[in-house]
Formats: sequence, structure tokens, C-alpha cells
Amino acid sequence: MKYMNIDFTKIFGWVLLVAGVGIIIWTLYSSYNIFTGKTPVPEFFKIEEKTVQTPTGKTPTSPEEIQQQLGQMISEQLKGIFPVDLLPKMLNLAVWSMLAGILIFGGSQISSLGIKLIRR
Repeated sequence: MKYMNIDFTKIFGWVLLVAGVGIIIWTLYSSYNIFTGKTPVPEFFKIEEKTVQTPTGKTPTSPEEIQQQLGQMISEQLKGIFPVDLLPKMLNLAVWSMLAGILIFGGSQISSLGIKLIRR
């Protein structure tokens, strides 16, 4: 009876190579879908909008009321210039880009280890 000479390090090397390439392909595909708008950006940051109620017909008399009314007026003007959800979207895209970079780097390291095991 002959036993097959199976080299498990080469098999494990191929598994690592395929896993690393799979991680890279999945990350690139997910990033493509996110940046083309097919899938929403994962929400790492979510800024909740707080509303401040001020009496509208009353003239502010104290410095605190004046400061509060000025702050409200400035925020209203900024909302006209920038969309409300601009900052969270930009932060979420930046975090996703960093995470995708880490995943691609990790996938390349896993594939590199697999190639080393195959050549052995």
C-alpha cells in the first residue's frame, strides 16, 4: 500500500494566497460600490442635530440672549452654504478609506506569506 506524499505547507500556502487575494478583491469591490453610490457609506460618525428654541418676537436684552441669537443666525447661514451632513459624510469616507487601506495591506501580507509557503 502506497501513501500519498501530501505537502500540507503547500496546501496551506495556497489557502493563504486565495484568502489574501479574496480580502483584497472584496475590499476593492466594496470601495467601488461605496464611492459610486450603490451602497451607503458605513456610519462610523453620526452627528445629531440639536435645536435651540428662542423666542422669535422678543428683542434680546442680555448678552447671553444676543450671543445665542447670533449663533443661531450664523448656523442658519452656514446651513445654506454647506449641507447639514457634509462633515459626517467626509469623516465616514475618510475612515472607510483608511480601513480599506489596512485591509488591502493585510490581504497583501497574507498572500505574500502564502506565496512563501508555496515556494518552500
